[in-house]
Amino acid sequence: MDHALQHFFGWFGMPSVGLPAVFISAFVSATLLPIGSEPILFGYTSLNPNMYWLAIFVATIGNTMGGMFDWWLGLIASKRIKSVEVTTQGRLREWLKEWGPKMLLFSWLPGFGDPLCIAAGWLRLAWFPCLIYMFIGKLLRYLTMTWLLTLVPDSFWHQLGHWLHLI
Repeated sequence: MDHALQHFFGWFGMPSVGLPAVFISAFVSATLLPIGSEPILFGYTSLNPNMYWLAIFVATIGNTMGGMFDWWLGLIASKRIKSVEVTTQGRLREWLKEWGPKMLLFSWLPGFGDPLCIAAGWLRLAWFPCLIYMFIGKLLRYLTMTWLLTLVPDSFWHQLGHWLHLI
């Protein structure tokens, strides 16, 4: 996996560490690809505690842009695929229409958030409110996850590094 990420960053001509890595990992993790951005964000903030808020902001922007990319894919799909028009009004569709863009506060949830962003585009919900609610949800996620990871003792991370043969 490490080699694949190095190749990915090299292809874009970007360094494999630093804020560009935080942004790219956050963007990619907001798509349907099963990649988590928290380890890169936590690693960066651990090595650069003075850049904590900037890193959180960069990760939030990247993840929000990835979510809006999903929203755009849903919008394009709804315009292009007219033959898959849903005639029944299921509970999920009604819930999505009732809550509208506010549902994107949950766009950070693993396995649920990405399809939620696509569904928002498919239902043609207004992009700006979707962007705002998505940003708030993802910001709260990064703040919470990074804070929780700081509560884990350094000795655990050191032992994990030895166990994974990284140290």
